[in-house]
Amino acid sequence: MLKNRLLPVLIVAIALLVPSACKKAKQPAAASSGASAAEASLGTMPVKVETVVRHRVSEKLIYTGVVEAARKINVTPETGGKVARILVEEGQFVKAGQLLAELDTASIRLQLQQAEAGAAVAEANAKNAARNKERMDRLMAEKAVSDTQYEQVKLADEAARAQAAQARATVDLARHALDQAVMTAPWSGVIASRNSEVGDVINPMMGGYGAASGGVVTLVDYSRVKITVEVTPDDIARLARGQKAVVKSGPAEVTGTVSVVNLAADPLSKKFGVEILADNPGLVLRPGTFGSVIFEVNSHDNALAVSQKAILSDSYVFVVENGKAVKRMVGLGLKNTTLIEVVEGLKEGDQVIVEGNYGLVEGTPVEIKR
Repeated sequence: MLKNRLLPVLIVAIALLVPSACKKAKQPAAASSGASAAEASLGTMPVKVETVVRHRVSEKLIYTGVVEAARKINVTPETGGKVARILVEEGQFVKAGQLLAELDTASIRLQLQQAEAGAAVAEANAKNAARNKERMDRLMAEKAVSDTQYEQVKLADEAARAQAAQARATVDLARHALDQAVMTAPWSGVIASRNSEVGDVINPMMGGYGAASGGVVTLVDYSRVKITVEVTPDDIARLARGQKAVVKSGPAEVTGTVSVVNLAADPLSKKFGVEILADNPGLVLRPGTFGSVIFEVNSHDNALAVSQKAILSDSYVFVVENGKAVKRMVGLGLKNTTLIEVVEGLKEGDQVIVEGNYGLVEGTPVEIKR
């Protein structure tokens, strides 16, 4: 009788326990499936890498200035007069000794003729005084004249010789004025500007005032250029006369030499003027244009270097190892415009991430893009 009563109770207990056991058995499988889904949703990060190799790394200072002709002169006569001819045009190339312009020389030639005539009279007077002096010397030796008479003839001879010398100097001055009325090129170059016209009156004593204050023409030598830059107090100690520098203007590039290092700072800018001279073959650098001057102040040969894009917070990089991003702390050295020297933390052949590294987390799976 008791046996018949327990049977329904056991059936109900078994029915309750079997679903619970099945539910517990399914929970580990569900957890495993969730982890796989999470990992699948994370995926891989596409990145670009560069292989660490050895380079020559140079530390450079870059400044900007205006390219100018190394030599420039305003051609002006020493004597005044009216401009009669200008034989050159702006932009024209001229050779050393070539005639550039000429003043009206009519008045100067008349002055020269007058001076030559005066010199002839003075020379004649000097010869006459010299003959009188010779006769007086003989008479004085014979005690035939007084000391006073002899002294008068002697002084007249000295005065005549002085007047003759003065007359010759006047002739030389007139000839010099005639020579200066003809303006020639002191060296080969290009006519940068015509500052006068035919008929203008030149007066060198006026200085910077009046017509042709900048000379009759301006001659420049483009075969050699200079560029002056203003250097900061931190950098001036790293530059010296004779140091090499590269001058760039547009696509053109030439090598020059530091010719001037000003050790006194400008009172307003507090910077130091540095001048660079450079040959300009083919006139590739155009005066009046901006140019960049690059000074190489330090260099390391055969240095391990990476792109500056690889460096994060100036202290670490990410490298790719076994398909994952690995953080490496690095020590840095010299740098130029694109590369930076790594003195510790990397070895030759390491693959450093240069794109896709910002916001990257260590251990993230990565895929290298080509």
